[in-house]
Amino acid sequence: MSLFPIFLKLTGRPCVVVGAGHLAESKIESLQAASAHISVIAPAASERIRNLADEGELTYHARPYQQGDLAGAFLVVAATNDPAVNRAVFAEAESSGVLCNAVDDPPFCDFYFPSVVRRGDLQIAISTAGHSPALAQQLRKQLHEQLPLDLGDWLAELGNLRREVVAAEPLNEERRLFLHQLAQREVCAYDQCPSRIMARNHALTNPKPAQGEPSR
Repeated sequence: MSLFPIFLKLTGRPCVVVGAGHLAESKIESLQAASAHISVIAPAASERIRNLADEGELTYHARPYQQGDLAGAFLVVAATNDPAVNRAVFAEAESSGVLCNAVDDPPFCDFYFPSVVRRGDLQIAISTAGHSPALAQQLRKQLHEQLPLDLGDWLAELGNLRREVVAAEPLNEERRLFLHQLAQREVCAYDQCPSRIMARNHALTNPKPAQGEPSR
């Protein structure tokens, strides 16, 4: 099976989770991390999910799933302990053109939830195309142990510096190569950071043309 790896922007987008037990909890956590607008449908819910509803983190509908519940959804997760219900959810999603994941039922999944290593905005997602989630979790653990905990902070500073370079210099091969050099260096927040000094010097020798001035 050939999968297309992408990172979706879910901020504020309506995502429906059918099921509110332990199967649903980790999926809801992933959707929360992406700032999705989450609606959960299930006759009963775990204490954790009820607490999230009470805190306003999601909307909980205490009733069974019914046809039409996916109207307007951007993405759907079927996470009940009843395969027949999960497949009914998948069928409605498919007919509506909505991406759906039926938990632990690969033939009824348009996408899979990867195992993810996070360091701030840096995310490394691991998928086995549903063959072995346990292997994906093992690899995630190994990467988690190897990557520095402050990698996210470094990435944030690198991103700030990259934006400064892009704003100051024209788009060309020299700028591209310089940005690759920065990605291999220590970057820090203070003004006299060696990488920031290097970036300023580079901008002085490669200034962006003034508006209306032809680029060389």
